[in-house]
Amino acid sequence: MSDGQVEEQTVSLVDVLKEDEELEEEASAVLAGSDSDHCSYPQGYVKRQAVYACHTCTPGGGEAAGVCLACSYKCHEGHDLYELYTKRNFRCDCGNRKFSELQCKLSPEKDDVNHLNKYSHNFFGFTARVEDEMIQCVVCEDWLHGRHLGSEVPDCVELQEMICESCMTKNSFLWTYAAHLAGVDLKQEAEADESNTKKEEKDDDVIEPSCKRSREEAGPNCKLKELQAIDQKRVQSGAVFWPSGWRSKLCSCNTCKVCSGVSFLSDESDTVLAYENKGKNSEQTARGNDPLMSALDNLNRVQQLEIIHGYNDMKTELKDFLQKFAAEGKVVTPEDIRQFFEQQQTRRRRVDAGNFFSP
Repeated sequence: MSDGQVEEQTVSLVDVLKEDEELEEEASAVLAGSDSDHCSYPQGYVKRQAVYACHTCTPGGGEAAGVCLACSYKCHEGHDLYELYTKRNFRCDCGNRKFSELQCKLSPEKDDVNHLNKYSHNFFGFTARVEDEMIQCVVCEDWLHGRHLGSEVPDCVELQEMICESCMTKNSFLWTYAAHLAGVDLKQEAEADESNTKKEEKDDDVIEPSCKRSREEAGPNCKLKELQAIDQKRVQSGAVFWPSGWRSKLCSCNTCKVCSGVSFLSDESDTVLAYENKGKNSEQTARGNDPLMSALDNLNRVQQLEIIHGYNDMKTELKDFLQKFAAEGKVVTPEDIRQFFEQQQTRRRRVDAGNFFSP
């Protein structure tokens, strides 16, 4: 076997753990931004948090309800839950009037109904029978199938925000922005604007230093009116996919803030990306330095490979161990897990002893 073939079949421990770390990061992005120990109800309508719907407590045909992350763990353990990802300005419903046979264990004193919560068909589960990507509208926050959006889903959809056709129609002024911003490389445009601004500031300083002050005193112009005056057209149908940074291009004048009805769009901290980054940062702060990854620096190649084999063996055995419980419909208890690892340690000691006494 050539050295190249050996290299292809050999991976580092970092490679082995990479997939698990990526899955952990995805979970942290959604969950670490929410409190897993305390019901969020006392905080009121939380700006953004992970929300779940419990099919066990509020089945289809009843009233839609959502619970926070902590209540999904403490009050609805073992229930049939629908993960709704994150919701904006939502207050936990757990144990209120909609839950006739359940009282919240974490915050039992609640109003009968949270009148400002917004619900949709998603609270009763996703019923897709064919494989299709689900994409969330950043306005109504409903999850929609790609084939139902009425427009082509871009390849880099995870880097863009989507507004469904229904929300575009309800907020028709967004079509004006879509004609100018959707499908545009805003990064290059921003660099050009910055270059022009620096040139204008230099000209102002040299020729007419009072002009800049006059513009500032007059206040900012309405960006929306300026775009409407250009009268650039686009087909007003289908969902619209917006590039990164598009929110910063929205007008923030007082008139637009009052009349838009979706003023949260001009708030960069409202984005799911901002929420995910907050979750990742919180998780990294909580973890501190990972002792396992630090220890890897002190191991040679042979030692790393030995750990890889041990890690893979344990992962396979743990999977087989848990599958027995799943097949019998039994709940795995902390005691079961403790016994599993005790058996692993006993087996390891026997192997080490055998290697020690072998000739």
